[in-house]
Amino acid sequence: MSISPEPKLISGNANLPLANAITRRMSMHRGTRIGLVDARVERFNDQEVFVEVFENVRGEDMFIIQPTSNPANDNLMELLIMADALRRSSAKRITAVIPYFGYARQDRRTKARTPISAKLVANMIVEAGIERVLTMDLHAAQIQGFFDIPVDNLYASPVFALDIQTQFKGDMEDVMIVSPDVGGVARARELAKRINAPLSIVDKRRERAGEVSEMTVIGEVTDKICIIVDDMCDTAGTMCKAAELLLENGAREVHAYVTHGVLSGPAVERITNSKLKSMVITDTIAAPEPVRNTPNIRILPTAPVFAQAILNIWNGTSVSSLFEIPTLEPIYEGQFGT
Repeated sequence: MSISPEPKLISGNANLPLANAITRRMSMHRGTRIGLVDARVERFNDQEVFVEVFENVRGEDMFIIQPTSNPANDNLMELLIMADALRRSSAKRITAVIPYFGYARQDRRTKARTPISAKLVANMIVEAGIERVLTMDLHAAQIQGFFDIPVDNLYASPVFALDIQTQFKGDMEDVMIVSPDVGGVARARELAKRINAPLSIVDKRRERAGEVSEMTVIGEVTDKICIIVDDMCDTAGTMCKAAELLLENGAREVHAYVTHGVLSGPAVERITNSKLKSMVITDTIAAPEPVRNTPNIRILPTAPVFAQAILNIWNGTSVSSLFEIPTLEPIYEGQFGT
């Protein structure tokens, strides 16, 4: 039996541009062409998912690239059915590369008679035959413990740090990192430490989900370049209100760095008309045309770090090395002017 000397990648329909970018980066690293496995992932007329793999994958180390973003249920089913198809085709190992892990906000019971959907999704992924998960910036770190298989959780903060040091070169002494809520303090502190910047917090109180009743700034932001850091932005209501509040408290300008640009509903319109000077998101979720055409939204690529992480997993080497800026600088090859 002849086994491919390279890792094999397959993609669903959730984010084909990212999947193709990852294969291009891996081809550059390996010095040989690495493409996506030839397959079709389609819908029957009743919207059932159908998967057919056209290449031999027996004994292969397979990587499925599929964020579970909107439509979350369709993309999740594609992931599970692709995994089942590969398992029944005798793939040696199946790794799910899930740049954005949907259902991550349902990681605990917030009130009586509610589910822990993130745990249910983890169970489904394991039962489908997936043996490893590679993701980025899980909404809640404890979700890694929901799996009985290895989970590698990459971080966007080293990439953000490189970009901030380039974009605000000469003004770094005025930069202040801001957490948009108390729950995100650890994430914001970690980035602040990387760029040696002070930290502020916007304390918010919610009357109900999606509605903020009161916001307060903790920390002195007068004449600071405030950078709000979060793992995801959905409807952008909180983000835009936080920007207004920071400016009211004397901030010079406000920017935002967000890993996952969910940007549903009125988000794009809100960001366009907001006080945010810029919002930086990554391409973990495929950006629709309105997002790509919004002047104050900029998209950072994650293909370089995912490509290297896949190669490290395939080679059996460290993935945590990608958490450090010196490791990422050569991987991004001048993306940030370094």
